[in-house]
This record gives sequence, structure tokens and C-alpha cells, in this order.
Amino acid sequence: MSEISVNSRAGIRRVLVTGISGNLGRRLAPLLEGYELVSADLFPPPADVRAGEFHRVDLSAPEGREALARLIVTSKVEAVLHLAFVVDQVRTGILDRERMRQTNVEGTRRVLEAVSEANRGGMQVRLVVYLSSVSAYGTGQPAMIGEDAVLAAHSLPYAIDKRETDLLCQRMFEQLSGAAMYIFRPHIYAGAGIQNWLIDGVCGRASGRGRLARWVRRRGWHVAVALPRGANLGNRIQLIHADDVARILAWTVKNFRAGSLEVFNVAGEGPMTLEECVRLSHTPVIRIGREGTVRMLLRAFYALGVSAVPAEALPYYLAPPTMDTSRLRAALGENFGEVVRYSTRAALEDSLRG
Repeated sequence: MSEISVNSRAGIRRVLVTGISGNLGRRLAPLLEGYELVSADLFPPPADVRAGEFHRVDLSAPEGREALARLIVTSKVEAVLHLAFVVDQVRTGILDRERMRQTNVEGTRRVLEAVSEANRGGMQVRLVVYLSSVSAYGTGQPAMIGEDAVLAAHSLPYAIDKRETDLLCQRMFEQLSGAAMYIFRPHIYAGAGIQNWLIDGVCGRASGRGRLARWVRRRGWHVAVALPRGANLGNRIQLIHADDVARILAWTVKNFRAGSLEVFNVAGEGPMTLEECVRLSHTPVIRIGREGTVRMLLRAFYALGVSAVPAEALPYYLAPPTMDTSRLRAALGENFGEVVRYSTRAALEDSLRG
């Protein structure tokens, strides 16, 4: 695969960002100063976020997907950065699995169809960026997998949807009438203010919304990481700082190869073992029986509102995938150190400060 080159003919001026109100969208917005920004989300962004021309849309509903499609076709946007995705059902309040899938999979499908429609009369949308995930690879993969590895996500609904949408983007690329398609597969986000199933678990956070979780948080207690007795704490974990992902996305708007399909693994340098992660965060580990026992405990904590970590995430603790990021390093070239600034350890340390 060849290195990304600056496409001076692109002349991107008008950019649409879906999911602007999410943690990543809020970090990306200030990096897009100088562009005409159009944005969309289920919820309005905070007042201090530069969201440009904001549109409130619900991608779980057909009318919301159609509203976003009309926006892509009529607003004359030249780049679409599709970040909107239900990651955490508890925090978004989208607890219904089918509604989650409608948002994630059918929402992405309609975005791609709209780009195709916008480009039928001539090139309007020149770039589509889709944010996939390391979770699309599934678990139990060989160490340092490349972008050509099979996507084998299982059990975790978020991961299954990421796999389906990643493959959907690849299949529909030829229908985009010349638009470039960039698929990024970032590892688990870290950084101050970031909350997700891995960071919350490793940091021992009571991440649920229940009364018991609030009581635990007020006391500053750590929730132990529960693992089966045979779990290997030597399994390596990669992280990526959310600020680095935002910088990669902003860089791509200026530096992309016209009309090409590109796929990149994204992770910070220097994987850490699970043991190193929990030691750094001072989170206790308890070993209780077999994997089925741990799943029951995770389900109980989830039901009680103590934790937002789903039982289906357990395999991603026990056998997390690690990715080869040499393709991204080659693409960024001399800009790599300026764009990807955090190692896995530095990203986790920043999470602990937050």
C-alpha cells in the first residue's frame, strides 16, 4: 500500500461531522477551524463546542436517517466524517439492541447511500471517513495483526456492529462515484474524561448509573477487576489517546488520496500487559472460578447499575487483539510524532488524571 499523499486538488472547504457531541467529536471540532463545519448528532453539543451548522438527528429512526441523507445531498459538503455510533448503551440511554443496530448499521448504510446520491451528478463529496474499531477483529487473534486480518467480532454488540459496518463500507466503496474512503480501526480510547468498558474496568470505576455506583464513587473506592482463575494477566493491551484520533482525522481531511480505499490500524506505541495496567491504576484483581462465573458477576453488577461494563466484554479482557500500526506510521511519515503523541502508557496515565 502506498503512502498517503497530499491531494492539493481536493480543496475541501465544507465538512460534515456526525457524532459531534460525543467525546471524540468535541475534541475534533476545534481542529476543523478554517473549514465550513456542518454537524449532526442525537444530542446538541455543549455550548463551548464549535459545531458550525448543527442538525439534530436520530439515526435509529427512518426519518432521522432520511434527514441526514438530505443534509449530505443538499448542503454541498465535500467531506463526511462519520463518527456517530452507539458505543455505550447505558450512557446513551439506547438500551434496546435493535435500536442500537439501526443507529450503527443502518445509519452508516444510509450515509454511504447519500454520498452516492450526492455524487451522481458530479463529484461533490470527495472524502468519506468511517471510524471502525479494533473490536471488529474479535479476540484470540495472533499478535500484531495487520489490516488484512479477518474481522471476527463476536459476543459484544458494539464490536459486532463495528465489524458489520466496516465490511459494509468496504463493499459500498465502489458505489461512492469516486469519493475516497478512509477506514480507521482505533484501539480502545483513553485520555482525561474518557469512559468506556476497558478504561472503566482497568481503572476500577463504578461506571453504572445506579444509586450504588454513585455511593461507591463518592467514597473513592475502586471496583475490582474480576477475572477467571486461569486468566493471563500477561496479555498485552494497546490504547489510543482520543486527542490523537482527532488529530488523525483532521490530518486526513488535508492529506488523502483521491478516489482510494484506505484502511488503517490506530494505536499508541508500546503495548502494556493487563497486569501493568491494573498496577498503574491501583485497581485490585480478584479471581473467581471459571469464565461463566465471572460473566454472572458482571451481569449482576450491570443489572444493579454498579457497572456499565457488559458481560460480553469479558473476552476482550482475556484475549485482546493487538495491532500492527506500521501502515499508519508510513502514511503519516514525518508527521507521525506530531499527530500520534501518546504512548499506551501515557494515554492510560492521562485517563487516571481525568
